[in-house]
Amino acid sequence: MRRSIGPWIGNDEIEMNRILSGEDEILPSSGFAVSVMDAVRREAAAPPPIPFPWKRALPGLVLGGLMLALVLRALVVAIAHAGKASAPHSTSLPSGIPLLFHGGIESAAIWAVLAVLTALVSVRFSMRLASGRA
Repeated sequence: MRRSIGPWIGNDEIEMNRILSGEDEILPSSGFAVSVMDAVRREAAAPPPIPFPWKRALPGLVLGGLMLALVLRALVVAIAHAGKASAPHSTSLPSGIPLLFHGGIESAAIWAVLAVLTALVSVRFSMRLASGRA
């Protein structure tokens, strides 16, 4: 039979309270405080992190935004021309739309070559910047 002090406290809780209320002093292992203080001193002596070079990145971000706006504008104009060309009596695309928007295998090949060249140029440029030869 369990002995209890109240309706909700049993022997297990009494034993747990006795263990947790012990006044035993807990001491860290030898060298722990020294190693922690050494780590704190190293962190305090470390130089601050290098800030991001916004002055060098900003022109590229602005140029990228402008190029994206130009591409979106050209796409909207091309879609508008294609919409006008799909009138009931017209079945051909207007002559103002270049070969890239005709949708044939040639168009896919041209876009693939442009994508590969863009990736190659961007990788070469970033490698040059990273090596410090720019």
